[in-house]
Amino acid sequence: MATIPIAPDSAGPALASRSLARRLVSGDQVAHLFTLIFAASVILITSLLFYELWINSALSRAKFGWAFFYTQNWDPIFEQFGARPFIYGTLVTSALALLIAVPFGLGAAIFLAELAPAKISDALTFVIELLAAVPSVIYGLLGIFLVVPFVREILGPALKKTFGFTPLFTGPVYGVSYLTAGLVLAIMVAPYIISVSREVLMAVPNDQREAALSLGSTRWEATWKVVVPYARTGILGSIFLALARALGETMAVTMVIGNVPKVDLSLLAPGYTIAAVIANEFSEAAGNLYFSALVELGLVLFLLTFILNGLARLLIYATTQRGAANP
Repeated sequence: MATIPIAPDSAGPALASRSLARRLVSGDQVAHLFTLIFAASVILITSLLFYELWINSALSRAKFGWAFFYTQNWDPIFEQFGARPFIYGTLVTSALALLIAVPFGLGAAIFLAELAPAKISDALTFVIELLAAVPSVIYGLLGIFLVVPFVREILGPALKKTFGFTPLFTGPVYGVSYLTAGLVLAIMVAPYIISVSREVLMAVPNDQREAALSLGSTRWEATWKVVVPYARTGILGSIFLALARALGETMAVTMVIGNVPKVDLSLLAPGYTIAAVIANEFSEAAGNLYFSALVELGLVLFLLTFILNGLARLLIYATTQRGAANP
């Protein structure tokens, strides 16, 4: 009588291990593992940046404490350091850049996405994307040869004559100033606002436009009252992307702001920013305290960017929730 061979008990685990290996090689587990590693590396890099800035600024933090943030004396010879002029300059120039670039960028994006013929829109979009890729030092040269003379000879005197009764436009007009830096930054960040906002506006479903037009709205009314509100979250994202670029810009601002470590209410006065002072003085930081103070400025800029981007995310979240609650 023939007998049927029985597989040994070890065949079960061997088959299971081969099946598991096959799933790992060809399935979701490997993809999940690798993408998890890539995502976690972002947190790791951010943590390492903060750790290095925190450790290397220990000497400055120990000596000056919180006074580092609100004092304005910057004297490397006597080792007295305060970050107030640089924080002020960074915030003022970034605010000026957004004040100028946001209306200009949003208007251009609306024209390219909604009103311009396709050929013109595509051609101008290509030019805008080229502008976004131009190195910042080129914008600095543009600022030196065009914006600085324009502010010194035309814009500054006109603003001083018209609004000279306010503290924002007083004092001599040198050309290099907070206003000049804000104008150059606006030119730099506008392509980001235009490019991202255009893509967001074009992603709005055509049903929204057609519904508004069918109710008797003009093309502009449909765009401004329906399409733009529908895309507001993406537009806000483009604005805060531009803000992040403006906060960290170094070369172009260094070339046109004047590099004077002093707080002045007048936008026509020269000033300084955090990124500019680090770029200018890092190679000259001979003493340990001087080096530590510059690193602490980097930490301040890092935290400032982190806080402003966090507030931006909260604003976008609040806007989205309000829109969901009031369709």
